[in-house]
Amino acid sequence: MEELWLIYALVFGAAMFGIQAAYWLLFRARKTQQTINRRLALTSQGGTATAVLETLRSERKFASFDNPLLDKLSTFWTQTGLRFDTNTFVLSALALCAFFFLVFSMAFGFGILALLLTPLGAMAAIYLFLARVRSRRIFKFSEQLPNAVDVIVRGVKVGYPFSSAISLVAHEMADPIGTEFGMTADEIAFGLDVRTALENLYRRVGQEDLLFLVIAMSIQTQTGGKLSDLLSRLSQTLRLRATLRLKVRALTAEGRLSGIFLSLTPFVLIGIISLLSPNYFTSVLGNPIVIPAAVIGLALLFIGNVMMYRMINFKY
Repeated sequence: MEELWLIYALVFGAAMFGIQAAYWLLFRARKTQQTINRRLALTSQGGTATAVLETLRSERKFASFDNPLLDKLSTFWTQTGLRFDTNTFVLSALALCAFFFLVFSMAFGFGILALLLTPLGAMAAIYLFLARVRSRRIFKFSEQLPNAVDVIVRGVKVGYPFSSAISLVAHEMADPIGTEFGMTADEIAFGLDVRTALENLYRRVGQEDLLFLVIAMSIQTQTGGKLSDLLSRLSQTLRLRATLRLKVRALTAEGRLSGIFLSLTPFVLIGIISLLSPNYFTSVLGNPIVIPAAVIGLALLFIGNVMMYRMINFKY
């Protein structure tokens, strides 16, 4: 009977990997052949520039709040690039709460401790998911940014104004940079000054290299100068920073993988032992030292992850 559970688990894992492989081979390839970015998709449906801009803002919940905490949460959500749907968010939160309540109830029994840990676990899972989506989007944006600045430079050199050169990026490049620069071009076209529009772009994306573009354009509008030369030097700087970023990522890959494996190993071992011998932990679950030991172990695991994160993530 125990061997059957192991076989079922292996078959389930193989099926999941097969589905993932089919998704990458079929659906991801088809998705890349669709409309180049979200803004052009909305425009192709017959929407006006004003309506498209408002739709993109409302989908991402891009707004300002007087409360600093709400403003930070709004900015964090906007930088994930996800479309906010209240029903989906509430259902996902409830499903996570049910899942964590089941997990904590199995670990600590039905009681107050499980009820207290459930919302904390759900909030942590939501935050980690959003942070992962945000970091991946920012990384993709940073890869596209040097090419986008090159497009702007070529547009400026042939006589386009800066706002029109930004529109070239919106029409020629995929998301996330296509839609973001398109929104910036629309804001400038509707009367917003260049600096404020670029600051809005930085707030929507959160990519640090955009500060160079904001500062460069602010200085150029105040002091003058040849815009194409300024942007050309900026493009070179961004490419050098992108190269350095990739080198740092390669050098710290071992640390990231070590952190992942060390964090997952205890839980994987517990799961495997429970499958092979379901009664292995039964004799110790009633011991009063189990809960304090589990709490201390999780706290030490968290501290170790924080220390490893600080070791492999640094400013450069």
